[in-house]
This record gives sequence, structure tokens and C-alpha cells, in this order.
Amino acid sequence: MTLRVRSAEASDEAAWDRFVDQCEQATFFHRFGWRRVLEGALGHRCHFLLAEEGGDIVGVLPLAEVRSHLFGYKLSGLPFCVYGGIATPNADAARLLRDEAGAMATALGVDALELRNLDASDSGWPVKELYYTFRKPITADNDANLKAIPNRQRAMIRKGIKEGLVGEEVEGTQRLYRVYAESVRNLGTPVFSRRYLEALRHEFAQDCRVLMIRQGDVDVAGVMSFYFRNEVLPYYGGSIARARTIRGCNHFMYWDLMRRSADEGVTVYDFGRSKRDTGPFEFKKHWGFEPQALPYEYFLVNSDQVPDVNPNNPKYRLLVNAWQRLPLPVANLLGPPLARSLG
Repeated sequence: MTLRVRSAEASDEAAWDRFVDQCEQATFFHRFGWRRVLEGALGHRCHFLLAEEGGDIVGVLPLAEVRSHLFGYKLSGLPFCVYGGIATPNADAARLLRDEAGAMATALGVDALELRNLDASDSGWPVKELYYTFRKPITADNDANLKAIPNRQRAMIRKGIKEGLVGEEVEGTQRLYRVYAESVRNLGTPVFSRRYLEALRHEFAQDCRVLMIRQGDVDVAGVMSFYFRNEVLPYYGGSIARARTIRGCNHFMYWDLMRRSADEGVTVYDFGRSKRDTGPFEFKKHWGFEPQALPYEYFLVNSDQVPDVNPNNPKYRLLVNAWQRLPLPVANLLGPPLARSLG
């Protein structure tokens, strides 16, 4: 049987997703539906590669191009996703997929190829040592889950309960978008279009859910979470400025999601990616989660250094500071064309 790599076709979707569901190295971000989301909602050209042997898929690598006059041109696996890269238990398939991706990046003339690995590979390519993920098991016993959270954070959760905060799962994305747009503007980051959130909800259905946190009749926080196998990953979350005066607002939101997920039989809580030495990084550590380095790898084509597109880069500091001062309607109008290129 010959091992080969080729571009995935629409007719490969069912077999692709069956492989992803059972492949230990695969994540939610390897699902075939991301091709429709990235192309349809954000306009990014995708190149999904698969390795097959004897007619069976033995490895996958989803990729997409992201072009920007401000941030450069890259081929990424996968933009807007915290995990990605090559998913296969087969070392030969991994090598062939990596070689094909490198050849594609060279042919396209990108600045760099980026693989957002969850685990290190043997590529020998440069690695960006910036991002960490936070994951740990949870149980069906929510008393035990609460006790596993350190005392100070547990006290903040209880303060959120005393503040009258209530969690509510909702169907649409309108309420979340209002909260999230204000949250990222306050951080100095452009917000993507609501169409993108709607595309995620439509594509992944019950594996993509929205939890809103209310105080009385006012939405003060919200989070969109992804579900994959036995895991939950809170992904797009935020809170409004008023939440700063509510004790334990964000603590309550993430606890309410953990509690609900445990009740459904979820066994892994994935707190997601954060940059080291930042507030979110410390927040997650203080919840009792151990940081795990994400070894993002880069094959440099037309760039002589690893790309560094993040708000902590001094090159973008003036833009961040200016964005924080924009009126929210203006930020929401100007944000989506920029955000689609951040990836």
C-alpha cells in the first residue's frame, strides 16, 4: 500500500471527520467544517491536506492563507484556531504532510508557514515560545470540582453568586456579540464581524454553544464554547465595563460553564490559550491549571524571522492604545476588516 498526500475534496468530508473523531492527535480545530467557516465568513482560501494509505485517511493538516498589508501573508494551520498542525499517529504521514505544506508555502510565496501544534514535532523548524494552554480533568462531582479550585478563586466564585449573577444558555449570538465587542475594544483589539460567530454556531450546532451571564436584566458577560469528544473549551468570552464593579463576575462565568459541562459528562476542561506573563495567563494559573507550552512551528519562506503579530509587540502598541479610545460603534464598524487578517 502506497502512502500519499493530496488535497481534500468536499467528498472527503465524512471520512475526514471520522478520522478526526478517533485520532488522538486531532482537536476540535481539525474538523472539516472550519473550511466553510474560514472561506465563507472570513474570505480566507483554505488548503486541507490529507494523507491516505490503502484508500484510508491516516493523517490530516488543515491550512488557510491569510493576507494583510499590515500584518503580512502567511499560510497557517489553522488561523483563528489555538490548536492545529498535523494530526496523525503515523510518523511517515506526518513527514509527508509537513513536506507538502512547506512546498505549498514556497509555491504561494508566503512570508511563513505556521503550524499551531499542541505537541512538539521533530521538524527542526523555529518555534515561537509565547503561548501556553491550560487543561485539566473534571469529574461528575461538582463539589469536588469546586474544591479543586484554590481558595481565593473559590471565594470569588461565591462572591459572584452573592452578587446575583445567573447563567443562561442562549441560541443566537446577538447578545454575546454586544458583550464581546465591548470587551475586545476595551482591550484595544479589533472585533470580527458577527457573521463569523453566526457561522460557527451554524456549522458546529450543539458543539458550539453560548452562555450568557446576567445581573438582573443586564448581560454583563458571555462566552462561546466548543465541545469535542469529552472536552469543553471556552473560546470567545468577555465582559462589559460594568462587570469590573461586580465581584467575581468572570470567575462565576467560567465556574458556571464548568458546572454545566460536568453535569453533561464532560471530563476535560480546556481553559484555552494565553500569552505568558499576561493577566489571562495568571488568572488561569490561579485556578489551579498548569500551563502547557504550545510549540508553534514556522517554516520561513520570504520572512527572515518568526512573525510576531500580537498586542504585546511594541510595533502595534500605538494602534492598541488608539483603539481603546474609539467609541464602540466606530470600533465595531472599523474592526471586522482588520480582525479577519489577525487570525
